[in-house]
Amino acid sequence: MKARILFVCVENSCRSQMAEGFAREFGGARVEVYSAGSRPSGKVNPTAVAVLREHGIDISKNASKAVSDLPATGWDYVVTMGCGDACPFVPAKARLDWKIPDPKNLPLAEFRKVADLVASEVRRLLEDVK
Repeated sequence: MKARILFVCVENSCRSQMAEGFAREFGGARVEVYSAGSRPSGKVNPTAVAVLREHGIDISKNASKAVSDLPATGWDYVVTMGCGDACPFVPAKARLDWKIPDPKNLPLAEFRKVADLVASEVRRLLEDVK
C-alpha cells in the first residue's frame, strides 16, 4: 500500500508545491503525494516551476489548491511548512512541521537554497516511509 503524504503551506504556490514535486520524483510508485495551502494563491509560483525544472521535475501543470479541494482520505504523513497557526489541522498518522522560509520574494540564488532545503527534507522523510 502506498504511503499518503500531504504537504501544506500558506499559498500552495512555492514550498508545498516543490515538496510535492520532489516527493513524486524521489518516492516514485511507493507514495501518493498531494499539496495544499491554508490560503491558496490560485497559481503556482513561476520561480518554483523554473527551479524544479532545473532538477528535471515538471510542476507546471500543478494547481494551487486548498485542503478542502483534496480527496477525503487518511493521511500517513502531513507536513506543514512554516505556516504556523495559518495551517489547518489535518489528521494523520504522523505530523511534521518543517521550518522552511517562504522563498516567494527571495532572489533566485536564495530561492534555490530553499528548494535544496525542501529536497533534503523530502529525502529524509522518504527514508522513514515504508
